[in-house]
Amino acid sequence: MKDKQILNVRYAALQALERIEKGGAYSNLLLNDMINKGDFSIKDSHLLTELVYGSLSRKLLLEFYLQPFIAQAKKIDNWVRLLLELSLYQMLYLDRVPDHAVINEAVEIAKKRGNVGISKFVNGVLRNIQRQGVPKTSLIKDPIKRLATEISLPQWLTRKLVAQIGQKETKKLGLALFTPSHVSIRIDERRISRQEAINVLAAEGIKANKSPLSPCGLFALKGSAVKSSLFKNGLATLQDETSMLVAPILQIEKSNQVLDACAAPGGKTTHIATYLSAAAGGKVVALDLHQHKVQLIKENARRLHLTQVVDSRRLDARQVAALFSPATFDRILVDAPCSGLGLMRRKPDIRYTKQPDDFKRLAALQLEILTSIAPTLKVGGRLVYSTCTIFPEENQQVVKEFLRQHPEFELLPVPVSANLRESLSDQMLTIYPHQYNTDGFFISCLRKKQ
Repeated sequence: MKDKQILNVRYAALQALERIEKGGAYSNLLLNDMINKGDFSIKDSHLLTELVYGSLSRKLLLEFYLQPFIAQAKKIDNWVRLLLELSLYQMLYLDRVPDHAVINEAVEIAKKRGNVGISKFVNGVLRNIQRQGVPKTSLIKDPIKRLATEISLPQWLTRKLVAQIGQKETKKLGLALFTPSHVSIRIDERRISRQEAINVLAAEGIKANKSPLSPCGLFALKGSAVKSSLFKNGLATLQDETSMLVAPILQIEKSNQVLDACAAPGGKTTHIATYLSAAAGGKVVALDLHQHKVQLIKENARRLHLTQVVDSRRLDARQVAALFSPATFDRILVDAPCSGLGLMRRKPDIRYTKQPDDFKRLAALQLEILTSIAPTLKVGGRLVYSTCTIFPEENQQVVKEFLRQHPEFELLPVPVSANLRESLSDQMLTIYPHQYNTDGFFISCLRKKQ
């Protein structure tokens, strides 16, 4: 029964990889859906996640390793190639299952999904790899192509990163994306301290440490934090450590009127809300373009007992000036739609779907949103512009162009703790995924001076 269940996990991983490659699903959303709907134990869920994320994050490297062994084949169905990549990932990177077991499982899946002929082909390829070993990347003469293969990033993206941060840092970044992201937790400091939260989690078998980046953050080392009493009682929520930096930079006062222009699913909205007081008249207006995402914001606010100060609405952020009067808000957050390339660790497939042309299109959208919200900020009010990407076209260049078009705004230095100062440049904060084992993130802070 156990072997059958393991085989089912491998087969589910293959199905997930197929759907992702066809462009019909994002890896993180698909896996959540499969785990929620499937009959998987916690252990099997972890294995499924590891197989899919591991195969995706190393896809270009696995293709390179596989190529000499399939070069003579006339035609290989896509699912067969994915099965070979999935099996190769297990043979090279997972020590818990011996090679012979991986090969046997792959043969069984090939037989079940295809026919005896395909199963023999799969068996032959994998046993040849087992005997001969995989080729060395040092055989690739072009340095960018070699690095791109080693870190499994498209060549255009690798070249772009090398130009931005150098070859050594690019390699560090790329290799860091192979390590799983840890589960980050934001606690409600008004209701519980970090040490108290750590103690509660420990009593429930969940080991957590304090975040070095955020004073309200923890990261879980062991156990399922989302099933803890902290989550059940609305004392905590999932949020990446870099994302937790945003709300404090707004320097919110209890009575402030705050706009979160691109708010779903509500992590930053609910963080903003913890600084507000309903009695003092404080409120955060949280906008999103899609009604189902607005519902997510409402659900998060309800679970965290923050509904009194959260006003969730469906609205395109580019229409803010048409709906809200000038000088409505004391603080505005624009956590803009972006390429999301800072999230490559938790969304490994995103690296293969983005194209260089995306930056220009997204920068235009980001600037349009900033231009729309600008009149609604009060004089002296703060505007924080952030993204979950690491490229200047969507970050520094957008800010500089906005300031050029809007001289009534000035750039302020982003206030950060001492251990983040090396990530500051030109008063703006860029965090790369390899620096702190977090998402990549960008934050800038502006003030309306007239």
